[in-house]
Amino acid sequence: MTTEGEKTRPTAATAGRGIVGRLSWGLADQAASSMTNFAVGIYVARSLGLTAFGVFSLAWVTYGVVLNVSRGLATDPLMVRFSGVPDAAWRAAVVRSSGTALGAGAAIGAACLVVGLGLGGHVGPAFACLGVVLPGLLLQDAWRFSFFAAGTGRKAFVNDLVWGVVLVPAMVVAARVGSVAAFVLAWGGSAAVAAVYGCFQTGIRPRLTGAREWLREHRDLGYRYLAENVSNSGASQLRAYGLGAIVGVGAVGVVRGAELLLGPFLAVLMGLSLVTVAEAARVLRRAPHRLGAFCLLLGGGQAVAALLWGGALLLVPDRGGEFVLGGVWSSASELIVPVTLGVAGAGLGTGAAAGLRALGAARRSLRSQLIASACYVIGGLGGAAVGGTVGSAWGVAAATVCGSAVWWLQLRSALREHRRIPIPEVRTS
Repeated sequence: MTTEGEKTRPTAATAGRGIVGRLSWGLADQAASSMTNFAVGIYVARSLGLTAFGVFSLAWVTYGVVLNVSRGLATDPLMVRFSGVPDAAWRAAVVRSSGTALGAGAAIGAACLVVGLGLGGHVGPAFACLGVVLPGLLLQDAWRFSFFAAGTGRKAFVNDLVWGVVLVPAMVVAARVGSVAAFVLAWGGSAAVAAVYGCFQTGIRPRLTGAREWLREHRDLGYRYLAENVSNSGASQLRAYGLGAIVGVGAVGVVRGAELLLGPFLAVLMGLSLVTVAEAARVLRRAPHRLGAFCLLLGGGQAVAALLWGGALLLVPDRGGEFVLGGVWSSASELIVPVTLGVAGAGLGTGAAAGLRALGAARRSLRSQLIASACYVIGGLGGAAVGGTVGSAWGVAAATVCGSAVWWLQLRSALREHRRIPIPEVRTS
């Protein structure tokens, strides 16, 4: 006769395999996305030269800020409240969530188009073209998050592959034209093709008229996640600008070079971030008492992996480092230890961040991000004032560890509140 404990073992094993499978597709999707972005950057730089590449980079950075806006309003609430829910509930939510992303792209894109036409010169056409392609870019990203919320990361991977395949001939045509605007159109236009393909993958058409309803229904999360996402990307920009003003533009390049050495691991970190909130939400729904341990395992594993990667970098001979970074290696190699500690601290904090978002504790999540961002800017600029480039790196490392501690303290408080009064955030309808 089968005991009750024996009945539950296959279920637990199946659930474990499911988590590993979904995490694996998250890593695969991020690898495809990162390789595409890397290839675009290298190809544009080699085709246009330094000045024109700088103009393209301005458009790229602007896209990054807009992307954070879209995720905060549209896809972050979707990941929290509609991960692992019945298909009918997921589809109804995706109709409105994707419509919100598309609407944000259209509204901000129109503003970019007006600004670009007004600016003129070299920068204006790039921003005007960015305005044209923003709706497709944001919709394609919305499909990725929708797939991960449903636990079908394979479809997100295929969608990114479609983008990459279409991008190849588009970039060749752009190179023949030889302008920044052409490259922006090629990059964003190929994303629009993938966005249209996402409609066929899901059988869903985004509903722009559902954006207002979505924003109203999820305003308790959306606006806080918007502020959280923008503060995160804004802190990095402030640190870069401040470091360039205090130490010099070369210092920014040195820090960027050190970060590139952690590039493969950061791609893994970003890939996991696509699925961690959805997985934490599933754990909360099925076994809420295990959420804390899940987040600790998630964050601790990433921190240990970062430390191991940084330790391996310390063993790289100078000849190998110079082959990768050229003349930047000698200065960047001095920052390996503090940059590694900073990435490890960030990895540890992501576990707590996933838990807070799964709980729907947006107020605590926003508070943690604002404190962590403030620490990042203060540590980075204060360290630069005291110790130059190396001082800035150590300041950021210390700030990141402190920020991680804040995330975990907030998660502990949120878990206590949830045990007393369960938070009805994760929805099934």
